[in-house]
Amino acid sequence: MALRTVKKYPNPILRKKAEDVTDIDEGIHAVIEDMFETMGGEAGIGLAAPQIGIYKRIIVVSINEKGFEHLALINPMITSSSKELVTSEEGCLSVPGINADVSRPEKVTVQGTTKNGGVAEITASGLLARVLQHEIDHLNGVLFIDRLSEKERKRINSELDDMQREFTAMVR
Repeated sequence: MALRTVKKYPNPILRKKAEDVTDIDEGIHAVIEDMFETMGGEAGIGLAAPQIGIYKRIIVVSINEKGFEHLALINPMITSSSKELVTSEEGCLSVPGINADVSRPEKVTVQGTTKNGGVAEITASGLLARVLQHEIDHLNGVLFIDRLSEKERKRINSELDDMQREFTAMVR
């Protein structure tokens, strides 16, 4: 296992769409273990492979709900979502120091593959639904800040601008 570096906004790596995993081999198992270690080291509750520069459709989740303390899903996709939206504060390991209110469906059903090759279908609400949606967004190059209301976006805009300037100075 290895602790990986979490890519930070506005790194363009975070905007790239991840590719499907076609073979679940030892390499994929190693990536999953690295993701859990990295997420734990960052005190996170979810992480997507693109956040560590791996363009594969893999997410890991660790929340205090029975069965979801060490969840890894390969090629996850949302198959249904409720019409009812819930607004709650979100943050992201790739956008450190910024929290903002995001509206998301209250309930989702997610299908994916386990690291052992089994089929998983999870119907979730509350925090688990939010984390699953957030991490699946990462697989599609979408960040939580893309889902903000205009009011929330304006509230954090100067912080995002500062992050952009710092990143630009680093890559020069």
